[in-house]
Amino acid sequence: MQEVSPPIRGKPFAAPPQSPNPSPRTPISTKRYSLTPDLVSGNELIDSEHVQLFDAINNLLDACASGRGRDSMHKTAQFLADYVAKHFGDEEALQKQYHYPHYDAHHTFHVNYKKQLREAVDVIERSGATMENLQSLTQQVNVLLNHIRREDKRVAAHVRKNS
Repeated sequence: MQEVSPPIRGKPFAAPPQSPNPSPRTPISTKRYSLTPDLVSGNELIDSEHVQLFDAINNLLDACASGRGRDSMHKTAQFLADYVAKHFGDEEALQKQYHYPHYDAHHTFHVNYKKQLREAVDVIERSGATMENLQSLTQQVNVLLNHIRREDKRVAAHVRKNS
């Protein structure tokens, strides 16, 4: 299966004004996340919850692009951690209901991912909303996208086959 990245939105992260002699910095490209064909699982519940996650991430990226990212990052990261936990619970309930044969591996990924995401939220809480923390959060989102492309599509196919 060919990996396809979400569409890229070319607006850099807008940092607050700097001193008269700023050091050079590299702008962060912000991406727009959407339910592209490579991310559609075909299960209404799973896909609708993925859209909710993408909307939250896109709202944060929009805030960053307009210079309001520092105000939104912690709240968005907290929402993502909470919503991912809810979403994973919903997915696991489907897997149990339809006797998904790879439940244990899927569950193990969920446990580890929630831990990593929670750690990212804790770092944001401790050190604040920095460009480095935005990059870390974006990396977590990319891990989730790869999981959706591979594993969530398999779960949805299994549920369809056994419905």
